[in-house]
Amino acid sequence: MTMDYLALLPISLACVTIHVFISRLWMKIPKSSKYPPGPRPLPIIGNILELGNQPHQALTKLSQIYGPIMSLKLGNINTIVISSPQIAKEVLQKNDQIFSNRTIPDTVRALDHHILSMVWLPPLTQWRTLRRVCATKVFSSQQLDSTQVFRRRKIQELLNYVEECCNKGQALDIGEASFTIVLNSISNTFFSMDLAHYTSNKSQEFKDLIWGIMLEAGRPNVVDFFPIFRKLDPQGARSRMNSYFIKLISFFDGLIEERLRLRSLEKESKECNDVLDSVLELMLEENSQISRLHISHLFLDLFVAGIDTTASTIEWAMTELLRNPKVQEKVREELQLVFAKGEQLEESNISKLPFLRAVVKETLRLHPPAPFLVPHNSSIEAELGGFMVPKSAQILVNVWAMGRDSSIWTNPNEFMPERFLESGIDFKGQDFELIPFGAGRRICPGLSLAFRTVHIVLASLLFDYDWKLMNGQKSEDVDVSEKFGITLNKAQPLQIIPIKV
Repeated sequence: MTMDYLALLPISLACVTIHVFISRLWMKIPKSSKYPPGPRPLPIIGNILELGNQPHQALTKLSQIYGPIMSLKLGNINTIVISSPQIAKEVLQKNDQIFSNRTIPDTVRALDHHILSMVWLPPLTQWRTLRRVCATKVFSSQQLDSTQVFRRRKIQELLNYVEECCNKGQALDIGEASFTIVLNSISNTFFSMDLAHYTSNKSQEFKDLIWGIMLEAGRPNVVDFFPIFRKLDPQGARSRMNSYFIKLISFFDGLIEERLRLRSLEKESKECNDVLDSVLELMLEENSQISRLHISHLFLDLFVAGIDTTASTIEWAMTELLRNPKVQEKVREELQLVFAKGEQLEESNISKLPFLRAVVKETLRLHPPAPFLVPHNSSIEAELGGFMVPKSAQILVNVWAMGRDSSIWTNPNEFMPERFLESGIDFKGQDFELIPFGAGRRICPGLSLAFRTVHIVLASLLFDYDWKLMNGQKSEDVDVSEKFGITLNKAQPLQIIPIKV
């Protein structure tokens, strides 16, 4: 769903009129040249209307006027927008201790998720404990290698579905298929079970939960601009999110309960086979800092953050390959050069596919999953890019703008994977020109699983199949319009027909 900030105007004015009448508080951005420049805010609503329906694009245009660091007033919230790698590095690496707190959307306060969630907790003891769990028990190379067999089966199921569509001359919705394989890959890695099927609506409720959460998290909410109305929840956003969270947490807690029951029946110690077993080992240790509640909320984070972003990246990559048939053919030639016909593609072989990896990098440059990353927050007043940033200001890092900056990239709006064959730039947090997963202590902990999943799914889709558009469409007809939310999805689904090669 696109974000229509104009729709907020009536409710914002109504709420703020009450606010001003009761408290006589007047929102002001600090009036000093020491703060970053920016467009003049309107009374009460500030610069909310500047955001439009595509905030990442609107703020990119504004940054071309006001510079790579600028100030906005979004209701009562001071916001600093970063649009250059140099200043992003100051935020995420050089001064990451100052800027590592989060600006918390009101919807994620549902079920007290913000005080249990690794994504939203401040970088203190409990956060460090949860990060350590992710690093050692969820996303370590050893853990991912041991669960590769589960993901391999899911790849084969995807290929069986593609083969069925191919035989029927039937189109696939790549977004739907990507969502299904990513959901099942993650659920098998974590729980050794499927949660979705390609040809059945049986698991649609689970998909609806994930999409519902992403929708509420990305939808504009008046409470985020005017926190004084938090208790009122005037749009009902937190109430809806609360309902989604309850269903997911109950689901995860049920899995935990069943696994604990099975473990209690084991006469001998059971070797950990999936992530749930591995994490439960930690929970059951004496004086453990990980509770059952922490585990349920951790899985909520990992599912919601991991599934939609990974599936979206796969869909965008296929979209760009359909728009650029020569690039698609070059990927297939590389695959057929490295692998024999009928050979099983393995995650360990991704390093042998430099052009495919360049395609993924180029996709992430043009279509970062989270165009502003997750919002940061300044713990104190601090200097940044030669300006002062107010305490508690929201920090948005516009990675979408950085990916299309002509001072960084040659022909930035063109899909040119070859640029990465001549460059050592990677997306793992060290090269600030390309940080779709963030950088520093707040870098996405699931990057390693996303890396494996995106590459192996794309390789599997392209190895034995060519793809064509429906209804005689040409490559230049492929729609690339964006649907802004907490993740940047395609506005129009990509439906394409597989052809055996």
